[in-house]
Amino acid sequence: MGDRIIYLDHAATTYVKPEVFDAMKPYFCEHFGNASSIYSMGRESKKAVEEAREQVAKALGAEPREIYFTGSGSEADNWALKGIAAANKKKGNHIITSAIEHPAVLNSCKYLEGEGFEVTYLPVDSDGLVSLEQVKNAIKENTILISIMFANNEIGTIQPIQEIGAIAREKGILFHTDAVQAVGNIPIDVEKMNIDLLSLAGHKFYGPKGMGALYIRKGVKISSLILGGQQERGKRASTENIPGIIGLGKAIELATKNIDEYNKKLLNLREKTIEGLMAKVPFIRLNGHRSNRLPGNVNISFQFIEGESLLLMLDMKGVCGSSGSACSSGSLDPSHVLMAIGLPHEIAHGSLRLTFGDDNTEEDVAYILEEIPKIVTKLRDMSPLYEVVKNNK
Repeated sequence: MGDRIIYLDHAATTYVKPEVFDAMKPYFCEHFGNASSIYSMGRESKKAVEEAREQVAKALGAEPREIYFTGSGSEADNWALKGIAAANKKKGNHIITSAIEHPAVLNSCKYLEGEGFEVTYLPVDSDGLVSLEQVKNAIKENTILISIMFANNEIGTIQPIQEIGAIAREKGILFHTDAVQAVGNIPIDVEKMNIDLLSLAGHKFYGPKGMGALYIRKGVKISSLILGGQQERGKRASTENIPGIIGLGKAIELATKNIDEYNKKLLNLREKTIEGLMAKVPFIRLNGHRSNRLPGNVNISFQFIEGESLLLMLDMKGVCGSSGSACSSGSLDPSHVLMAIGLPHEIAHGSLRLTFGDDNTEEDVAYILEEIPKIVTKLRDMSPLYEVVKNNK
């Protein structure tokens, strides 16, 4: 392999595509005017921002005035939950979410519980799916918001978003989805899917870091998260990150233009990896739904080994993977997602997440299918538990 790095952690972040970087460059040094200024340089920036807003809206089947730029996907999640809660507290104080949401949603819910709101955390099945029946049964007279992620960042399971949205719409309840992992991987139409609010982040689909957006359906009552000037139609104060906004617009345009072709490529790499590992390594399990999952997501638990050791040894072989969410990589606790789908601690700790992207090839898959079984064997040879199992076979 030489010095080549095989990057298989696209769910954590992606590189910025050259076309995206080229679109951003002029707005750092040449067209640096403040979009709130009335002179020509400011008007140039304002025009570029509105063009990017149109690109994001088109990608989601929304109207440009329904798109609000944020500093990240986490900010968009925080704004959706806290903003809806604050604006609708006279109507009710109950929120429904799932046990496998991103920490940006879960921690916002915990914060709101401290503010007197009631939150129902729906369980998921062994594939990581929310039950539509349980969504219906959780609704109360005072329910104001349902927030269910589009696709899980760890196990890749895709939720029945359109159906959940229909349930919410029928009951007059607002529906938010954290689509940070879905945008650029799954075709999305907010109208058809009954979505009222949707969060996204540019760095998941080859755009810049520190740049996100929140779709808010027109007519939805929401409080501002950041107070100050009149940027983003008075909803989200602070001077616009013009290069970031331009980059986000360009990245989402590129990502949605070739989405079918991109998905086909990732699906091929995913299936070859899953089938290859299942055939070569005993005592493993695939986490997440077998087919209803993100096209580039592989999450596998290996019994009798520790995930961190596997990651470090893969790193020595030039492979970048993950044991779960990038937001929790400093934690020694097992993944809340893997625990929610019913994995015991020791198996959850032995998980590996590989997420494919544009730069990956079948040669990469061949390499990891050669290296992972060798590393797993080496680690298991050091495990007294595996020794017992092997001797009893």
